[in-house]
Amino acid sequence: MNTLMENVESMKIGSVDFVSPDEIRVLLDLEAPSDVALNAGTPRPFPRVNSYVLIPSEGGFLVAQIEWITIERAQFPKRRGMQDFGILDLPYPLRKMSVIPIGVLRENGVTYEFSRGIELFPTVGDPVLLPTQNQLCNIVESGSNRRVHIGVSPLAGNANVAIDPDRLFGRHLAVLGNTGSGKSCSVAGLVRWSIEAAQKEKKVDALSTRFIILDPNGEYAKAFSDMEKANVRIYGVEKKKDVEQLRIPLWLWNTAEWVSFAQASGKAQKPTLVQALRCVRDGQIEIAPTDRVEMRRFLRTLVTTSILEYNSGNPWGNFPKPKSFFMKIKKWKEGMQTSDICTEDELSSLQKLNAYLDELIAPREGQYADYEFGREEIKRLISLLRAAHHTFGGSDTDVLPIDADRPRPFTGEDFLRSLEANATLMNTSEYVETMLMRIKTLLSDAKLKPVISTEDDITLEKWLFQYIYSSNDSGPSITIIDLSLLPAEVVYIITAVMARITLEALQRYRRVHDGETLPTILIMEEAHTFIKRYRDDVENVDASAMCTRVFEKIAREGRKFGLGLVLSSQRPSELSPTVLSQCNTFLLHRLSNDRDQELVSKLVPDNLRALLRELPSLPARNAILLGWASELPVMVRMNLLHDEFRPRSDDPNYWNTWIGSEEKVDWKIISDAWQNNSEEQVQELQTNEEDLSFLE
Repeated sequence: MNTLMENVESMKIGSVDFVSPDEIRVLLDLEAPSDVALNAGTPRPFPRVNSYVLIPSEGGFLVAQIEWITIERAQFPKRRGMQDFGILDLPYPLRKMSVIPIGVLRENGVTYEFSRGIELFPTVGDPVLLPTQNQLCNIVESGSNRRVHIGVSPLAGNANVAIDPDRLFGRHLAVLGNTGSGKSCSVAGLVRWSIEAAQKEKKVDALSTRFIILDPNGEYAKAFSDMEKANVRIYGVEKKKDVEQLRIPLWLWNTAEWVSFAQASGKAQKPTLVQALRCVRDGQIEIAPTDRVEMRRFLRTLVTTSILEYNSGNPWGNFPKPKSFFMKIKKWKEGMQTSDICTEDELSSLQKLNAYLDELIAPREGQYADYEFGREEIKRLISLLRAAHHTFGGSDTDVLPIDADRPRPFTGEDFLRSLEANATLMNTSEYVETMLMRIKTLLSDAKLKPVISTEDDITLEKWLFQYIYSSNDSGPSITIIDLSLLPAEVVYIITAVMARITLEALQRYRRVHDGETLPTILIMEEAHTFIKRYRDDVENVDASAMCTRVFEKIAREGRKFGLGLVLSSQRPSELSPTVLSQCNTFLLHRLSNDRDQELVSKLVPDNLRALLRELPSLPARNAILLGWASELPVMVRMNLLHDEFRPRSDDPNYWNTWIGSEEKVDWKIISDAWQNNSEEQVQELQTNEEDLSFLE
């Protein structure tokens, strides 16, 4: 191999004319080619804007990226009507270009190593060189563990572009671009190429890869159909061929998700809802409870409520809080009904409790009574309630679950009964009617019932195994959650539950396995819909904002638990700034909106923003890779996916439809399936997709 300096003369195209920390101007030689260079021994395309040139320095070459190329004409133009002996514009027009220093390329045996940063700037007069193909490859392919090949770089002689999956997925990735720019194909390709690279490396089918794709438009159903050795599971609202029934049971929803769905107000509805969830999760629901069991439940609820009231300070707070607490204990007094089956001890405890309630109520019955309670009074009330609860067979451990959001199974009917009972106890029945109606509507929705139902035997263990982790023996795991037919009122909730449970499962995996993580990749398509900006100064958080907060938590904490986040969006300006700021790698396809371009321009250093000027004109499949996974921003022509394995997001083919033969559209089959009028017709629609290809 020739030394560094031996190639200088043959590869020289100009010399340094101006030097500053962020810009170097080059005066091109008169003999420098305009399109193809032949002086390197083999034809080499002359550098274009955003491609690379070299400047010799100590121990290697300074690598610079071309920002602009121009021609500087003579000050005195050709005189009109004068021949000038055939010589045009004396002196000859000068060609100049501006380059931006980005790093250093050092010789390492028979190869080169590229590193970002500049230690020593060139001086005026230093030669500027056209890099060889080998040098271009070492610039673009720099870095270790480049295991997954994703495409080639058209600006670097089609040098291979490969990435380190630890860098790409470990610190979150954002794939941004307009509709039709190829971002969905890039996402599907990254999954496919990563699995193929791992299989090639290990040379066996048993891989521990986990990809979870949240697919709002049902685009990925066929994207991995050819990967026979992979464990590809598709879950959708409607069960059909190759699509399993999506199940996100009610008991997986936490308090925040229930509150956002029910639109529970903070004063009356939310406390009632939270208390009902706590009660229904305790696992003590019996089909035919006795009077003694009913009293134990009643006392258990009173203990819980009184503790909550004490901790919140309501009994001695500002008006009307003390009065509201007074009305509650009057209601409690009315519910203290004794029974003939009560034992002597049970009867004695109830009598003591009733007597003390009378002591609390009597002084506050007047028209101008002072409703405020003392702390010692409430402490004694809690003590008597606990004593009565213990007498009826209760204990401190069954008052409340340790974690109110612990995913313990319960049915929708049990939850409704708990809501109504707690509303009565907390004297909020008149305030929860609208909330109850929303929940009843949810439970009665025939389309949603299979999704949220708890009638089957699914357990938490089984659910985690199906949706997050499968055995290595079954091959690489790809889980696709088709959200396309979910009603708008629950799509945010289902998405949030899926993402949150994944994060919490990995948190607990690390805790159980002494800090070891279970690397999992969560992909969110149409991220601008589910991870949008929201106002954090509002009292009630709606389902959309709640969903965004879940992904914000994943973006902040997911990395240390092995959860990598991949976002795909066509409107980065509408994404949550918190989530976007936590993405360390960006794959940018064509972006034409000014706001989106301005946003992504802030993601790279000032001296490298010239590359982003190509965003509005990037052809399909081409993208700019920048961030943690790439040593420097580089343009990539992504590997080609076959048509049958691309996500189904192509533009409609209007012309061929207009001029083609007339399609027979049987709207009855569609309407019956839509309305669930006939199970046979539903099955016909599901199993005869070939005859309904015109719908695609």
